[in-house]
Amino acid sequence: MALVAVTDHPFPHLEAARAVLEPAGHEVVEHDCSTAEEVARACADADGVLNTYAPVPAGTLDALERCRGIARFGIGVDTIDLDRASERGIPVTNVPDYCTEEVAAHTVALLLATQRRVAQLDRRVREGTWGPFSAGPIRRLNELQLGLVGMGKIPRAVAGAAAALGLRVAAFDPYVPDGDWPDGVVRRRSLGDLAAESDVLSVHAPLTPETTHLIDEEVLAAMPTDAVLLNTARGGLVDTDALVAALRDGTIAGAGLDVLEQEPAPEDSPLLALDQVVLTPHTAFYSEASLVELQRKAAEQLRAMLAGERPTYLVNPSALRG
Repeated sequence: MALVAVTDHPFPHLEAARAVLEPAGHEVVEHDCSTAEEVARACADADGVLNTYAPVPAGTLDALERCRGIARFGIGVDTIDLDRASERGIPVTNVPDYCTEEVAAHTVALLLATQRRVAQLDRRVREGTWGPFSAGPIRRLNELQLGLVGMGKIPRAVAGAAAALGLRVAAFDPYVPDGDWPDGVVRRRSLGDLAAESDVLSVHAPLTPETTHLIDEEVLAAMPTDAVLLNTARGGLVDTDALVAALRDGTIAGAGLDVLEQEPAPEDSPLLALDQVVLTPHTAFYSEASLVELQRKAAEQLRAMLAGERPTYLVNPSALRG
């Protein structure tokens, strides 16, 4: 029997994960870790780890002497030091395809909410103001261009939905070869060029040291003054201070954000006071079906690693070399 430690999770229960691991003879123990030190203590004797938000840096990995695999409940793996995991021979997996439909739909929802001023108009009505013009000017969707930062599964789904609504679509992704570029999406060779021509700029990139604050003061300054920024990927992709400054001085017109650099948003966050910002609580991934799929697939990855098999969603192949 192998011991599986769950560092943390946001789910009401882990029935889907347990249904995969326990019949294989593995014991699943849940924890509620929020710091690297707590992870190190909780997982010290674990053969496998399931992780969501709790940090797993190099020092913590060094303390996991029995660990044969870490599976993340999610797409991004920025919680885990992949270089050290590879050095230690610990394979790491994610689940890159469990919520494509949900995140794409939420991105389009934020696009419509910001363009049709849904949140602002709702607030006006509740405050006693009944008037179609109370939230400012509204443009036709077929007048707009959507710029996508990234061209993976999720932005491709967003592109199709946006095109169906009448928007023109362009994108920037230096890692996608021309032969794999989707039809109907104009390719831009620089982020600055994309930002300068986008009425809506939507961010869909992984968070890495290279992409941290990818959307900075320079990118925001390049955007049209009536443009809107959307982020349903990772909060750290956007420089929050630069975004707040751009919104306050009118460099851009608004934002729709499902993710923030600090979650939950602190009570004194200036984003909470800006009327032109639509905020949701990191919920783009969520549907009942996606939660079941996420748990099941993450557990299947860990079950494979504990059996000495190569998992489907391995993100650090070098961990298995040698």
